[in-house]
Amino acid sequence: MSELGIIAAILGAVLIGAISPGPSFVMVLRTSIALSRSDGLAAAIGMGLGGALFGTIALLGLTALLAQVEWLYMVLKLAGGAYLIYLAIRIWRGAREPVTIPQTAAFKSNSLRRSFSVALMTQLSNPKTAVAYASVFAALLPPHVPAWMILALPPLIFLIETSWYAVVSFVFSSHRPRSAYVRAKAWIDRVTALVIGGLGLRLIYETVKTHRP
Repeated sequence: MSELGIIAAILGAVLIGAISPGPSFVMVLRTSIALSRSDGLAAAIGMGLGGALFGTIALLGLTALLAQVEWLYMVLKLAGGAYLIYLAIRIWRGAREPVTIPQTAAFKSNSLRRSFSVALMTQLSNPKTAVAYASVFAALLPPHVPAWMILALPPLIFLIETSWYAVVSFVFSSHRPRSAYVRAKAWIDRVTALVIGGLGLRLIYETVKTHRP
């Protein structure tokens, strides 16, 4: 396989991983519907940055360190699960709070910063993503990786992840989905909380089960 073919195969695997439903998808979807398209795009950038960071970690071989230092990987997974549960509790508690849909493009910068940071933390809350990147790289990268490929992959991963979540933001921030959200906010937020909380509990359960003496 040519070097460009390798890059294409890696990016295809990254895109499939991004499209797979998970807490990142749910968070961007909810942000886009509940707040604004700008907030959704800010969240998409946060997701893209998180993916690029995990890709960089995998390329630098730090996942090998996590495999050797087993307790560190366990702590990271437990912390990630705890963050998802915390996020789910916040969403559940705010389910009955009314939402104001902005009618103009004058969105507050602090809202965009919050959407970005929550999305970034949601993406980084699952260290298994770094292992997934490492698996893709181990399967597809050549034994001697060219320097240009190491430099090119993180920004390309950022582009793939951000582009996918930007599409999600554009689709679900249109008038009809947002109007539907306003009408059914309590139920949608509770389902969102259950999905994210369930993923957090599953991450903690799998971690404890795997590392049980």
